[in-house]
Amino acid sequence: MLGKEQKLQALVEKSRELRRHILLMIHNAASGHPGGALSAADIVTALYYHEMRIKPKTPGWRDRDRFILSKGHACPVLYSILAMRGYFPEKELFTLRKINSRLQGHPDMKRTPGVDSTSGSLGNGLSVGLGMALALRARKSNARVYVMLGCGELDEGMVWEAAMSATKFKLANLVAIIDYNRLQLDGTNDAVIPLEPLDDKWKAFGWNVLKIDGHDFNQIIHAFSAARRAPRIPTVIIANTVKGKGVSYMENKPEWHGKAPNDNELEKALSEVVK
Repeated sequence: MLGKEQKLQALVEKSRELRRHILLMIHNAASGHPGGALSAADIVTALYYHEMRIKPKTPGWRDRDRFILSKGHACPVLYSILAMRGYFPEKELFTLRKINSRLQGHPDMKRTPGVDSTSGSLGNGLSVGLGMALALRARKSNARVYVMLGCGELDEGMVWEAAMSATKFKLANLVAIIDYNRLQLDGTNDAVIPLEPLDDKWKAFGWNVLKIDGHDFNQIIHAFSAARRAPRIPTVIIANTVKGKGVSYMENKPEWHGKAPNDNELEKALSEVVK
């Protein structure tokens, strides 16, 4: 069996492969959102290779853990991890945003194996996850629900309505993950709508609040473990991340929110993410 350090290194290698897929498919489509997909890559890797109970050959397994990418425009990270886990062939990644492809600009649960929730308009994911968590508990399933939110998405009021409801119903099987890269389409969160003190806001809503480095696999894994131990309340993981993580010229640059790299930019990016 692999030791702890070997397991962590294996996750690092998977995250590098995931970033490579993200860059290649967005470049091939000449369209997409690399910044937020790259910032979420390590968390998504840990979910699908360490944390969640899934059966890629049986996507509709009733007692699987669910993942909702509420910030659906970052779907290259989801499509890439699903392909890597065997939900569909990796070659299909190159159909991103093509006519009749199953891999459109936002995830579609009716067309794409492994997608648990369709997303489009921001702000809906936590409410969907709330409903799933309630339904799973009602039929006494041990399955858990993980919802990834963009930090800019927290500007949406519906997020906070769901946050209030989750504590009312004591949904310990619900985990929200905030990809806190502090940037959105129009600039920094502080310039658009300031979020701080973010941890105090969630605590005031009755959530178990964990703050981590969203690129440190050791911290990510410990946070998921701590969330399982939270008694009768939902958990939010505030994951401090870097938009465009792994590609120097994309990091912390809002212009890479929704922009595809050209040939030269792709070559440089691929040379960096494999290191």
